[in-house]
Amino acid sequence: MMQTACKREEKIVDDLKSLRDEIIAGFENFEPEARFERKEWDHHSGGGGEISVIRGDVFEKAAVNWSGVRGTKLPFNDEEEPFFATGVSLITHMKNPFMPTVHMNIRYIRTGDRWWFGGGYDLTPMGFDKNEDTEHFHGVAKKALGGPLYNKFSKNAADYYYIKHWKKERGVGGIFFDYYNTGDFEKDYEMWKEVGSTFLDAILPIYEKRKNTPYTEKDKAMQNRLRAHYVEFNLLYDRGTKFGFVSGGNPEAILCSMPPTATW
Repeated sequence: MMQTACKREEKIVDDLKSLRDEIIAGFENFEPEARFERKEWDHHSGGGGEISVIRGDVFEKAAVNWSGVRGTKLPFNDEEEPFFATGVSLITHMKNPFMPTVHMNIRYIRTGDRWWFGGGYDLTPMGFDKNEDTEHFHGVAKKALGGPLYNKFSKNAADYYYIKHWKKERGVGGIFFDYYNTGDFEKDYEMWKEVGSTFLDAILPIYEKRKNTPYTEKDKAMQNRLRAHYVEFNLLYDRGTKFGFVSGGNPEAILCSMPPTATW
């Protein structure tokens, strides 16, 4: 069983790194004048990761990170069982306020002989919601998953990406799933990979449409106010942020989700 799990996990890590490289290439092609800077890091109990950050005139700040860490006890789990967790997580903060922030994460976790998949992607306009952008983003997700899973995962996103103290969703939703295990590893794995592989199709046409939209200082001020809400959600409620800190992850990698500027 362990040998099978290790072979599976080698394949999962390879697929995640390939996805990371594909997304980085897609972003760099979108803004050819800017390039990602990469930095490797080690985890104290085994494994590590790589931070990749771009700062440019279109991507004010974006991060596409991979990690694969091992430990003796999964955070928030009372049982002393070794775990392995790996995933790709990304965030974009665009210079133009009419280009929405987007987040994507896919992850795999095993503890003992139990495993599950998680992830999704969601869209957060910074004060300038466009119905056609929302419809495109959700349309790609629905086509990738099919109706039943899309309906389930989009509801999960609406529930999860909810800022309780502001009594509103963080953005216009997307898809979200966690602890996903139907018992059919290959089927679940293919669904999980489909989420990652359709991400660029979901966001790049929106960015292409909005990149040349004129904006004012007032528009930029609105963006910064709503970026503050994004910060609040990630620091107060996001499970991935909590997991990263509790498991002894790299704070620089964890906090890559923070925007370059925000105002309160």
